[in-house]
Amino acid sequence: MSSVSLNQNLIKRPGRLVLLGRYLRRNPSLTIGLAIMLGLTIFTVYGLLTINPKDAYPLAVRPQQPPSWKYPLGTDFFGRDLYPAMVIGLWQTAIIGLFAGALGTIVGTVLGFLSAYFGGILDKTISTICQILIPIPAFLIHVIIAGAIDKRSVTILTMAFVVFMLAWMGPTLVIRAQVLTMKERQFVSVAKLSGMNSFGIIFREILPNLLPFIAAAFVNQVFQAVFASLYLSVVGLGPLREPLLGNTLWSAQSQAAFFNGWWWWPIGPTVALALILASLALINMGIDELANPRIRTSE
Repeated sequence: MSSVSLNQNLIKRPGRLVLLGRYLRRNPSLTIGLAIMLGLTIFTVYGLLTINPKDAYPLAVRPQQPPSWKYPLGTDFFGRDLYPAMVIGLWQTAIIGLFAGALGTIVGTVLGFLSAYFGGILDKTISTICQILIPIPAFLIHVIIAGAIDKRSVTILTMAFVVFMLAWMGPTLVIRAQVLTMKERQFVSVAKLSGMNSFGIIFREILPNLLPFIAAAFVNQVFQAVFASLYLSVVGLGPLREPLLGNTLWSAQSQAAFFNGWWWWPIGPTVALALILASLALINMGIDELANPRIRTSE
């Protein structure tokens, strides 16, 4: 055995976990964002396993109690234990964000592919609709739609669907732009010459190369959905009885919590929402390195 082959045998390629650890060290935004999200997930899962969900709703406990061993986050004016309210509120916010973000990304990806790859009147129709709706402030459309719904029928899923109604436009434009450039690449031309049909080219050749963009679009839409659920709740258009984080802030504002000395009431949901939005923003920045070759670093 030659010395060259011996040296090659001695040199071992690092394992996947080692490579993942090295990448996370090079990408602090993604690492910090995932760490915050993991902490919030552990807090929520542990809370759901230990709390009494009834304590998160009005008239469950003694009202206006400051933080203590019995009530770690205190209670509010309506007799809700704010710790169970925080746990369930985080869970409900996650449902809205994931539902609207996932559905918006799926619909936007499908429309983006159809628009860019097949073109024609379909492309003109989809792009025209997006160009008409994008300049209109999402807050205005959300408020109009949510305000038209009977307050007694508003649920978490209803609110998630209202948010989703505008969540597909961003991914549609992003995926459309990427497909327009990628379908002109040489490997797509080779696939066409080899006899591969359009759907085979989309799913086997183009889609795998767009996964980082789709992941970034998903995280961004979850961010937008969480923010939308916040401002809809703060203006009183959410499911008012549910302990959604925005609802807790809205009720604290309506009862002038700070002026009445109940400082603990808005603190928890404010910190939770700040952590959620910060983690999603950091994760999105980290994923952008995968999607953007100009800022991508190599091992």
